[in-house]
This record gives sequence, C-alpha cells and structure tokens, in this order.
Amino acid sequence: EEPKNKISAPPPMPHQQLLEQLRTNESVLPPPQNRVELFSMYNREAPVPPQCYTRTEGRHNPCYVCHQNAIPGRENTMNDFHLQREYAFSEIGSANHWINLLEDRTRRVAAIGDDDILQWIAQDNYSELAPRLQAANFQGWIPDLNNLQLGAAAFDAEGFAKDGSQWVTFNYKPLPSTFWPTNGSTDDVMIRLPVEFRSDANGHYSRAIYQANLALLEAAIKTVAEIDTPPLDEKAIGVDLDGNRKLGIATHVKRRDHFVGGAKNIAITPTIYPQGTEFLHTVRYLGIAADGGIYNSARMKEVRYMRRWLESTPAQLQVWYDAENAEKDKGELPAYRNMGHRGLATPMGWQLSAFIEDKNGRLRFNTFEETMYCMGCHNSIGSTIDKTFAFARKIDGAKGWGYINLHGMPDAPNVGEIAGEIATYLERSGGGSEFRSNTEMEKRFYYADGSLNQQAIAAAHDVYELITPSRERALQLNKAYRVIVADQTYLYGRDATVTPPKNVYMRIDETAPALRIQKQYAWDIRLDWKNTKTPRDNSICRAQ
Repeated sequence: EEPKNKISAPPPMPHQQLLEQLRTNESVLPPPQNRVELFSMYNREAPVPPQCYTRTEGRHNPCYVCHQNAIPGRENTMNDFHLQREYAFSEIGSANHWINLLEDRTRRVAAIGDDDILQWIAQDNYSELAPRLQAANFQGWIPDLNNLQLGAAAFDAEGFAKDGSQWVTFNYKPLPSTFWPTNGSTDDVMIRLPVEFRSDANGHYSRAIYQANLALLEAAIKTVAEIDTPPLDEKAIGVDLDGNRKLGIATHVKRRDHFVGGAKNIAITPTIYPQGTEFLHTVRYLGIAADGGIYNSARMKEVRYMRRWLESTPAQLQVWYDAENAEKDKGELPAYRNMGHRGLATPMGWQLSAFIEDKNGRLRFNTFEETMYCMGCHNSIGSTIDKTFAFARKIDGAKGWGYINLHGMPDAPNVGEIAGEIATYLERSGGGSEFRSNTEMEKRFYYADGSLNQQAIAAAHDVYELITPSRERALQLNKAYRVIVADQTYLYGRDATVTPPKNVYMRIDETAPALRIQKQYAWDIRLDWKNTKTPRDNSICRAQ
C-alpha cells in the first residue's frame, strides 16, 4: 500500500512535454500542441533575442545595430533608440530564458570527431524537404527552388535561379555580428517579386522587365535617385528607364512613380515592398574546405520564408507602430496572428514561416514558439527597412546581383559614416560578437588592454578575412550546434556556444548600469558602397 503522505511529482509543463515529443519526432511536421500556443509557451518574450541580455557595462554598445530612431522618409518609426541605453524589459522578460547559454558543451563537443562533423555538414538535407511536405499534405509555402543546397551553382551570373523558379539571389554584407561566419553560421538570401513584376503587359515572362523592376525596387528601398543595372533594352520594355528621353540600352534606372511591364499600374512606395514580395533565407553550417577556407555548407540549419501578405501604406504602418509602442508602454506581451502552416503574421503586413533540423538533421516545420523567436527581429526593432535586413545591404546595382560572396568585398561604411562598418562595430561593441565572447576575434583585432588594433583590421584584404573563423573554431562551432540539434532545445536558444559566455545577464534588475550617453550612436543599416576601395578580386566565389 502506498504511504498516505507521499507527494506526487508535478506534471510536466506543456513545453517540456513538447520537447520530449520533438526528441522522438521523425515527421516533417512537429507534434501538435494541445493547448493554445501562447499559454503553452516556455518563454512569452521569445521575440527578445539572447543578445539583448549582454552586459554593456556602461561602455560597450552592440545594441545600436538593432535599436534606432526613425530616419526621415523611412517607413520604420519604431523609435527604440532608448534601448541602447536601458534594459527596458517586461517583468517576464527581465529573466533570461535562453538557458542554453549556461551549458558547458566542452565534453560533448570533444566527443564528436572532426571527420564526423565534416561528413554531417556536407550532407544535403534540403532536397527531400519539399517531397516530404507534399506527402504530409502541408498547406503552407513549400520550398520551390531546386538545388539550393549547391549554393552559387544553383544560380547564373546575374543571380537568377537556373531552375526557372524566378528566385533571384543577391550579394550583401552580413549584419553585425550574429550572421558573421565567425559566430557560427553562413547564410544566403533570395528575393522573388509577384508574377506581374516579371511579365509584360500581355502576361508573358520578361527577364528584362523583371530586372528593371528589381532595380526600381532597390532604389526605392535604399531611397536613392538612381541605380545601375545590367544592360536593358528599353525598346523591348517600352519605357525610358534612364531618363535620357530616348529608347536605347539603359545601364541604370531613375526613380519613377510606378513599376513597369505588367506592374505598370502599381505605385512605388519608398522603403516599402509591394504586396506579394517573397524572401527565402537559408541558415547553414560553416563549410570547411581542405585548405581551411570557409563556405556555405550543403546542410542547412534553417530554411526561412517571408512574404508581404498585405499591402501597406506609410500611414497604415504608422498606426501599427503607434499601437505597438502603446502596448509596450503598458507592459503587454507580444502576440501575432497564427496562420497555421503559413506561419505567423503581423499587422505590419508580413508573414513568416520556417523549417529547422530535427534530432536526425532532417528539416521539419517550426513549432509555434520557434517561429515566435524570429518575430522580434523582423517586427519590433527600429533599424530594419520594412522589416528586412539583407536587401538594403546589397552591393549597389548590377555588381550586387549574384550569390553571396565575401571574397573581395570591401568593408563599406554605413551611410553617413566614414570608417568601415566592421571596424566601427568592433570599436563600439568591444568584442567580436554581441556577447563579447569571441576569443579568436579578440586575439586578432584587440590589444591586451581591450583597445582596437587598427593595423590588424587594415591588413585584412576584404570582408571575408575580417569575419570568417579559423578551421579549428569552425569545427568547434559546428559541433556545438550539432549538440543543440540532438537535444532539440531551440526554445532555450540556438547560439553555437561551447562554453557559457561571461558577459551575459541571466536576470536584469535595477543594478544593471545604463549605457553612457557618449556611447550611444545613430546608425543607418544601409551601406555607402561608393566610398570604398575597389575590391582586389570580386570574381572569387568560394563554393563547395
């Protein structure tokens, strides 16, 4: 007979039940949640990323990259510059829920052989994703770009997908510093405009019209008067693109009120993408060549998809920005529209969905909370342009169309600044990552007293040399992330750390010092590509 005073163990929390299911799940769809997702979440402040808990110590500022006040003429009026200065968290957010940062993975990483991890990252886990989703009767976006695991080989010289899917890739500078390869991942981004932007007035596909509309969009997002483009036959398009009052071969387009071709009746709105614009973003392991070079691996950590599902005007967006600021002032927690297999959506007009590795490395659809993690950066920070990062950071014009290639890319300054962006970030942040825990970058670019080694930075030939890790570090980062995959604990954090970063608060209270006013910076996500030296060799492309 059981003792009468025996105390039973409390039932597991909903998120713990989900974790146990994910560790055994082999379906392309995650296990269904039995309760309303918001109330089943482990971390209701999942949109606040772990980097926001970094110790600034009153003088180190990695926060300026995300938190900015509105720039005139831009749709983003979030006005969150004050978040550089203070840790303005809700009561729930004051506790750092990203407890994967606390784990010391040294022994588990050491147990993974170099050959094992190299074989792992070389495997293609993308090609089977679409057939698996179709077999599961998945109702959301299904990856429709063939051979993406090949990287640059999937695209032609002007960035167009070779499979005819009309996705177009572009060469951009990774945002400091989460997407610097030295901090754990490589990535690429593709854009696709709606069908009318790729067609003539009769509905027939036209590559020239598509290129013209992409150039017009680039000028609108960057708010520049003109942008250069691959040579375009204005007679075939039927529009004077370069403004010289005759139809010939245009090598640049000037700002217009409307797009061209089948989209000629669609107005161009500065800094806002047209309805139906799609982005495809893959996050990958660090591919490691025999000579130690770093490239985009075949294996993908994540496949992310964004689509502007609503048309928005600046006035409409202003209403939603005001509403979000009012909600934050009242301490309300974030909530987004759950669109099921189509992901999460916001009133700002974007929907996001994503796929991530299961315990065996096969890509599966994100859980609700795993997608919530993406929403903070793509909805609630002041530095983005229409909720996106990469396109505004594309190398200007014709040279920027093609697969991402850090070789030969100069350290362009941000608009309004003089020094290179990477050198500026290293100076302001006091480290090679938001956590200030990248010891390799510290040894390369800082003196023992913490001051920046400007000579070492100047000696780097390009962005590739500045922000890619050594072979040894790349192996360690790949192994650390492999451990997280095996555990399926993405809701506790996805940062590929081997040992716990020292400069992170696990709880924020009134003792956390505010950043000094002289260490706060106005900043523009756009880059001034014209004020840089010509790359020594922009033809190098590191591929598997």
